[in-house]
Amino acid sequence: MLTLYNTLSRRKEVFVPIEPGRVRMYVCGMTVYDYCHLGHARVLVVFDTIVRWLRASGYQVTYVRNITDIDDKIIQRAQASGEPYTHITQRFIDAMHEDERALNVLPPDHEPRATEYVGRMLDMIQSLIDRGHAYPTETGDVYYAVRSFPSYGRLSGKTLDELIAGERVEPDPHKRDPLDFALWKAAKPGEPAWPSPWGPGRPGWHIECSAMGSHLLGPHFDIHGGGQDLIFPHHENELAQAEALTGRPFVRIWLHNGLLTVRGERMGKSVGNFAYARDVVARHGGEAVRYFYLSRDWRKPLDFTDEAVAEARRAVERVYDFLWATEGAGVPPRVAPELSEFEARFHAALEEDFTTPTAIGVLQEVVAWGHARRGAGDEAGAAAAAALVRKLGGTIGLFQAERPTASALAEDLIALLIELRGELRKAKEYGLADRVRGRLSALGVELRDGPDGTSWSLRPRGSS
Repeated sequence: MLTLYNTLSRRKEVFVPIEPGRVRMYVCGMTVYDYCHLGHARVLVVFDTIVRWLRASGYQVTYVRNITDIDDKIIQRAQASGEPYTHITQRFIDAMHEDERALNVLPPDHEPRATEYVGRMLDMIQSLIDRGHAYPTETGDVYYAVRSFPSYGRLSGKTLDELIAGERVEPDPHKRDPLDFALWKAAKPGEPAWPSPWGPGRPGWHIECSAMGSHLLGPHFDIHGGGQDLIFPHHENELAQAEALTGRPFVRIWLHNGLLTVRGERMGKSVGNFAYARDVVARHGGEAVRYFYLSRDWRKPLDFTDEAVAEARRAVERVYDFLWATEGAGVPPRVAPELSEFEARFHAALEEDFTTPTAIGVLQEVVAWGHARRGAGDEAGAAAAAALVRKLGGTIGLFQAERPTASALAEDLIALLIELRGELRKAKEYGLADRVRGRLSALGVELRDGPDGTSWSLRPRGSS
């Protein structure tokens, strides 16, 4: 039985879907004003893995991950560049999809954009006003009245007084209560705006997900996910809006992945430790980054270092060395009952709140077993181990690449770039030399410097 840690109940629960055999799941996606950073990438990988395992377990999954394509940061970036805000958002949506492919993240079933649901948001806001849960102000803003919802704070586990004392709130003298939050924001001069009964404006952040989730998955669905930083205020506000409208539970289970730090500090541009996911992928490969995320408990904080991802990369390479050597021998796998215990432990790990570090450890044990069989001359047993690594790895998005090959022209071009890199190093142009190596690595060409010169080998794009 699958057990999941539910943020709302603060305990692990046996997962029972609302509708037998079907799972409806919503995850808060990106606000597309910049490239995905390492924290965003962790969200993408974690919930992609959860969806993969649910499907491998036989569930029919409808997976929704939204895009926030209008907010203050998007508007500010558009104004600074002189571009239409739609150009900004489309550029970073395209970049996000590139990052997903590099990390082997499958597209969601639905990827709604906030601007496509403004009409539905307006209907929800009006209904909240009609029910006494929201109020318009003379400035054209509309606020949710937090104290009209008695169980507010249930998701974050804090009282209203604790929330006021310890959390950021939006200042506005027209609010009735400091914790009240914006459902609709009156437009400022030069900002994108939509017509509404309260004047031109745009939706607040929190109403977006309530509108998109309830439209695509219904008023009560199985799983809502996101990073721990969204528990308050975003998910707390989503829950309050939705349940105030329907009078019934909004979500069955809330899942939140842990935050990401860099060498023990919270990541931020002002701190100087900020990293885009694509830059780390260019250095180490997308599969190494995915392996790094999954080799740690998804609910706990994760500390990023280049050294840790480099070790993940080496672990991925060792698995592929075994797979390609074994598969290259061309020996069909035999029936190997000895492997059934590994498979059972792999399944048990993921059924226990998606414990991917244990599951990955089992895969490494299978590889070690396969090496032992090869050493004993049992090539068919080794082939069975390789087949199991492929099968189980595929359920969490790992170890599916085939051995790459290079054409004669590609080999000549690689040799030319290696020669160019050597000349750059002799000229002490180390930055440019490293860029050549980094770009080759991103394309799956691994360079190895030795006393006899530089050699190269191919890895699947994204694993090296």
